[in-house]
Amino acid sequence: MNKFWFYIFICIVPFSVYGQINESDSLKVKASLSLTGFWQGGNVETLIFRGRTDFSIKPWEKWVYKNTNSYVYQEFGRVKADADFLSLNFLYFNPERRLYPQVLGFVSTNFRREIDLRYLVGAGATYQILKHEKHWLKASLTFEYEETEFKTRIFNKSMYNGNSSINTLRGTIWINGKYELFEKKMILKHESYFQPSLSDSENYRWQADIGVEFPLWKFLSFKINYLHTFESVVIQNQDEEDQFLTFGFTLKNF
Repeated sequence: MNKFWFYIFICIVPFSVYGQINESDSLKVKASLSLTGFWQGGNVETLIFRGRTDFSIKPWEKWVYKNTNSYVYQEFGRVKADADFLSLNFLYFNPERRLYPQVLGFVSTNFRREIDLRYLVGAGATYQILKHEKHWLKASLTFEYEETEFKTRIFNKSMYNGNSSINTLRGTIWINGKYELFEKKMILKHESYFQPSLSDSENYRWQADIGVEFPLWKFLSFKINYLHTFESVVIQNQDEEDQFLTFGFTLKNF
């Protein structure tokens, strides 16, 4: 459980210095902390926890830095099944415009998929399809270099067998949005991406992250979150898909 509390610390620190954040907003500093999960005791013991922080700051007049950290932990019968950390980092230029460029860098680990370390670096652009004070919808296209270090050399696709590291160039299509409904009594948020390799059509992944928030107070909301991930290249005998349905709260400073 030591790593569990270590990642909780990583996720909470950015919030303590100060849901999904819109980098095009005019506020100089924005932050939110979301904690959701599920626990069952008795004959069947189950623990599912998901923590997420979103943080953005304007270091210069036309630049915005945005960071998202997330951590997923699962155990069944006191046996750890998942302990996954993901850090997304973006730097945007002129995000108040309809079309603006960005650079990005990601770092992640995955216990069950036996990923020691994965990192991506790249660049691209975002287009604001819908731009409104209460609703927004954006689409992005980015290109990245990726390197993934595995603990094993046997995969579900034999062409990768014998390699502990897989490197590739990727192109990514992102869609994300936020909508305030029923006079802000319900807030719907979604983030999704499709990320194929540019050199191997069998190497691709996608993710859909959907959250519904019910504000309890200006800075506090009850949250229901659904996360669905798919990765085509996994270690042997591992499922390609994962799904999480969690419940909890979101705390923010805006």
